[in-house]
Order: sequence, then structure tokens, then C-alpha cells
Amino acid sequence: MITLLAMRELRSLFAMPSTWFVLAVLQFILAWFFLARLEAFLEIQPQLAQLANPPGATAMVAAPLFNTVAILLMMLVPMFTMRMIAEERRSQTLTLLLSAPLSGRHIVLGKFLGLMAFLTILMAGVPLMVYTLALGTQLDHGLLLSNLLGLLLLSACYVALGLYVSALTTQPVIAAIGALAVLAGLWLADIGASAEDSVWHLTSPFRRFESFNAGLLDSGDVAFFLLFTAFFLLLTMKRLHNNRLYG
Repeated sequence: MITLLAMRELRSLFAMPSTWFVLAVLQFILAWFFLARLEAFLEIQPQLAQLANPPGATAMVAAPLFNTVAILLMMLVPMFTMRMIAEERRSQTLTLLLSAPLSGRHIVLGKFLGLMAFLTILMAGVPLMVYTLALGTQLDHGLLLSNLLGLLLLSACYVALGLYVSALTTQPVIAAIGALAVLAGLWLADIGASAEDSVWHLTSPFRRFESFNAGLLDSGDVAFFLLFTAFFLLLTMKRLHNNRLYG
């Protein structure tokens, strides 16, 4: 049942013209950024060659590209999650969904996995773009895998939080603004915190992603992403459960 709901969400996303517009704009931005980084890397390559251990194309081109994708997802994911529950509530299709023999777990996980599948397809162009560099240089596959894993875990956090905010309102626009405000707020609070042991550093998903972006796999960061995602998915299930009981 969860798989069926996930496929339904995936089909509905690809059925919207706005989705294709966003995909086209995103691929254009990423291609432009990739070529700009590659050009900058080629310009400074003679200077880098004089260093004992010069950074390669993966660190100079691919890692910044993944970092840019992480920032763009922070702005894009709320646009997709806003309609997943808030829009269904506004159009009164959520009532039909809640009256079906489906648990809140089925509904939330179906929507979550559907959007995650969509984001995975959306992000698939990034490693394909990066692997064109393999035609002319050696790539750091460990750093690439670390970035891909970090990006998937970060996306899961964004989707889980966006779903919860979407479940709190009947207005999709408010859901998008609310989710974006929380995600951007955590990011900006992390940037603005000067103390090394500030709590904002610990609670910022983007700060956790930076370890993956540098090629560091930390079990604490993985645990943070999993707990963050599970926490907001459980809150969303609880919210739908209350809607089913109290309307």
C-alpha cells in the first residue's frame, strides 16, 4: 500500500507542468555552475600543479556543485511538500484519504517515499554531470559517494520537515513559507553562531551535510539525519491521526 501511494505521488508530480519547468531551470543552473567551476579549476591548474598534494577536480568542481545542490534543495523542497497534505486538505481529498482503510503511517510514508523518489531522479543528473570529468582526470569516488549519501540524507530531512508543516495548515503557500522559514532559519542561525559548541551548529542539517561534503562519514551525523527525519515523520503521522479522530 505504501508503494502504491508513493507511485501515486510520483505520477502526480510528473503530471504537473510546473514540475518540468522547475526541472529545466534547475538543470540549467547546475550546468552553468558546473561549467563555471570547471573553467575556474582549469585556470588555476598550473598553480595547483606546484603544490605537493594539490586538490583534484572532485574537490574543486564536484564538491562545490553538491554544496550548491544542497542549498537549492532547501528552497525547492518546500515548494513540493506544500501541496502534499495542505493542498489535499484544502481540496477536501484528504478527508477521502483518511476515510480509506489506510493508516497514517501508510499515508505519510507513501508521500515521503514518493517525493524522495522524485528528488532522487532530480539529483541523478548531478553525478552524471560530474562523471564526464572522468574522461580527462581521475575522480575521488569516495568523496563522490560521501556527497551523494549526504545529499540523500539531507533531502530526507527537508522532506520530513516540509510534510509536517504541510500537515499543519490548509494553505499550501503558508506551508511552503513555513517550511522554508524553518530550514533557512536553522541554516542562518548556524552561520551566525560564533561559539564553536553552539547548539545551532548541532541542530542545523546543513552543517551536518558539510561533513559529507568534505568526505567525512561521521556516525553522529548519520544518526542526526535519521532521528531528525523520523521525528518529523512521526509528528506528521500524529497530526493525521488527530485529524482522523477529531476532524
